[in-house]
Amino acid sequence: MLTAVADDSEQLPASAGRRVVVTGLGVISSVGVGVAEFLSGLRAGRSGAKPITGFPTDGYDHAIACEVVDFDPARWMAHLDPAELGRASQFSVAAAGMALEDAGLTAPDLLGRHGLISIGTTNGETRELDRLVEQEVTGGPERMDPAIARRVNAGRLSAAVARELGLTDVEAVTIPTACAAGNYAIGNAFDAIRAGEAAFAVCGGADALCRKTIAGFYRLGAMAPDRCQPFDKNRQGMLAGEGAGVMLLEDLASARARGARIYAEIIGFALNCDADHPVAPNQDSVARCMELALHNAGVKPDQVDFISAHGTATRANDVVEARAIRQVFGPAPPRTVSVKSMLGHALGAASALAAIGCALAITEGFIPPTINHVETDPECEIDCVPNTAIEASPRIVQNNALAFGGNNAVLILSKFEEHA
Repeated sequence: MLTAVADDSEQLPASAGRRVVVTGLGVISSVGVGVAEFLSGLRAGRSGAKPITGFPTDGYDHAIACEVVDFDPARWMAHLDPAELGRASQFSVAAAGMALEDAGLTAPDLLGRHGLISIGTTNGETRELDRLVEQEVTGGPERMDPAIARRVNAGRLSAAVARELGLTDVEAVTIPTACAAGNYAIGNAFDAIRAGEAAFAVCGGADALCRKTIAGFYRLGAMAPDRCQPFDKNRQGMLAGEGAGVMLLEDLASARARGARIYAEIIGFALNCDADHPVAPNQDSVARCMELALHNAGVKPDQVDFISAHGTATRANDVVEARAIRQVFGPAPPRTVSVKSMLGHALGAASALAAIGCALAITEGFIPPTINHVETDPECEIDCVPNTAIEASPRIVQNNALAFGGNNAVLILSKFEEHA
């Protein structure tokens, strides 16, 4: 097995650089658009599962997903025409606008400061590719619309944010590390601000439902017929989801100077790639990534108040992830929840949405539930906070993201304390 991880001596504690805080949140999800609706959905244990309406699903025995409805991209675009963008880019631009507004900023406030736009994705604009294929099948190449082809470039997920906000002194990157891409993008931003390479970052993940996702997971036998049941003994697989989660990150001095509200502080991050199997997670590698993140944050396992798991509800993922957690945290690990039970698997947006859920849990004083739960799989042996959110005062929270190809990324967030 080829393993690509940082050695402990190379993984500096977060305290070695600037402090990085979360001051704005933008959310597009199947349980609510905007921070207030998303928070309400998490606390209520709301399910976003519904029949797919975005494209024909003939030929599938079941076609339930966590689709975003009642989303108006024009609401968040003053400069770009939504018709120029694919659905995933619309999501990323809108969520970025929400994050700025939530932070009490406008785009001109960011001018003259070097920043980073970092957006993770799994499929990019594959939904637009689906439409091109449909046109070719039904009408021949001469019927293919070049306007659709122009929307396909996945780089637009970050570049369109810069264009809409009118930001020129920024690095705009789209990170395609599959289902860990949201955490990768946030971690990339965290590292840049901590090192003083960026004054602010607009970061997160976005993905839109597409036929490739539905067909691929369906053929793999990984798709549940009607509900997602992470860590449940009788789980039948994942539900696909879509949306975007975007954070505005700043260094603490900048946030203090403008009197910003601080949701949480990011205190640690780690990633690795075990390159062991195309789709199956590797327990030792997942455990190693968690250990590196905790070390980077300067946090001991017994200080973590809950874990937001990758938790896909597939047979292999849940057992391997739970065992890796016990490998790091011992026989009585922190409560371990999966918001995918509510949101479905939003792919590149999944861990970004979960990270926002972690920040809100810290700020609002609760732990979100794992819904649709009947009986915990004895091979998992965790407290998944079944079905109902609980009031709590989490101080340190871990957010896991695991991806095909062995790409793992773990983020550590904490309650902001002035003299931490």
